[in-house]
Amino acid sequence: MKKKAVSLFLAATMLASLVGCGSSSSSSSSTSSSDGSYSMSEIKIDIWDNNQKDGLQQIADKWTETSGVKVTIEVVDWDNYWTLLEAGASGGEMPDVFWMHSNTAQMYMENGILLDLTDYIAADDDVSEDMYYEGVWDLYNSDGEQYALPKDHDTIALLYNKAIFDEYGVDYPTDDWTWEDMYEAAKTITEASNGEVYGMAMNTSNNQDGWYNLVYDYGAQVITDDHKGTTIGSDEGKAGMEMVRQLLTVGAPQSVVSETGTDSLFLSGKTAMITQGSWMINTFYTAENSDDYAWAMLPYADTNGNGTCDEGERYSAYNGLGWAASADVEDPQACYDLIAYFCSEEGQKMQAELGVTMGGMKGVSEDFSNAFEGMDVSAFVRAEEEGDLFFRPYTRKTTVWEDALQQTGAFLDAWQNPDDPDVMSQACENAQQIIEDAIAAE
Repeated sequence: MKKKAVSLFLAATMLASLVGCGSSSSSSSSTSSSDGSYSMSEIKIDIWDNNQKDGLQQIADKWTETSGVKVTIEVVDWDNYWTLLEAGASGGEMPDVFWMHSNTAQMYMENGILLDLTDYIAADDDVSEDMYYEGVWDLYNSDGEQYALPKDHDTIALLYNKAIFDEYGVDYPTDDWTWEDMYEAAKTITEASNGEVYGMAMNTSNNQDGWYNLVYDYGAQVITDDHKGTTIGSDEGKAGMEMVRQLLTVGAPQSVVSETGTDSLFLSGKTAMITQGSWMINTFYTAENSDDYAWAMLPYADTNGNGTCDEGERYSAYNGLGWAASADVEDPQACYDLIAYFCSEEGQKMQAELGVTMGGMKGVSEDFSNAFEGMDVSAFVRAEEEGDLFFRPYTRKTTVWEDALQQTGAFLDAWQNPDDPDVMSQACENAQQIIEDAIAAE
């Protein structure tokens, strides 16, 4: 969910030939019969997160008990997932059911690759728009047609190593922390350890669980609500990115982060803090030193200087995957019924209770908080109950401007050499133009 997707570039001729092409997947054999049973024997699912596989398989097996249709889930790593899906969309083998992501959804929806679920939803009394998080539902809607049902939603929290804080005599993060407090704690640890341990680490290429949140905390938007502009070059945007710059000066250099990764740095005890998404909890919950790990809400930006966190000063990005099916699947009703079960109250509660992810349906996240015995993960739920959420910024061609923001002429120089505030300020102005130009070209 947090990494940038491989851009989808399909030749016009391939797109033209896509409609009417039969799926070459061997997992489907025929449409459902008139009495509601299915003659297909198996539905193939592709996902990209191995941490979720076992839990999702349990939910799928529950559906199999009543449907009689076997469900096989295959995990494909993130980059290969999109490469294979693109190849399938261009005439190769498509999985029957699969995940959609905000980076690529619009392109897939517009080009006839996904099964239109609109009529199936209209005939389903157990599924309605108001049951789900608005941003996730809207993401998978194009021209009034629905192409995926919300699988989940996620939020961001601060992960810290209590043993490192104890070693250097630094108080643990609290809900009263500002970003300046995080900076001071990180600075203390980095300096006291002579750089042997970094006070914090941020992977600037992972925008959702990192710098996006600060832009919104300080009053700007990476993409405006109408998806037609940005305010990242405003004074508020510059203030947020200036705080990012300061944090980078006391954290792991981006050269180290790009080589090792923030998660590995944290797990190896080389950094005291990272910000991370709820989809990654299990990685740290099952780690060898998990007793040392704890979660706190993200710090806030005290923009009015009153010493308390007010509305709009503590944001968490949220995103949500969608369950989609191939437009050419041979038994669309069976695939829809499986998707609808994943997204039903029963399926969503199982997903939360098993600790797979928080639900795309409202009202089931509390079950997720209780799924990790011995580790308090309530910060992810409190992020939406006590803070504010913004949906992960996207436009029709998200990856165009997302990729450009990471290059020279945008934020790359400021991230790699964060000592000069003027470089970061200019980068914000450049980013404003990059995003505006990209949207204009969509």
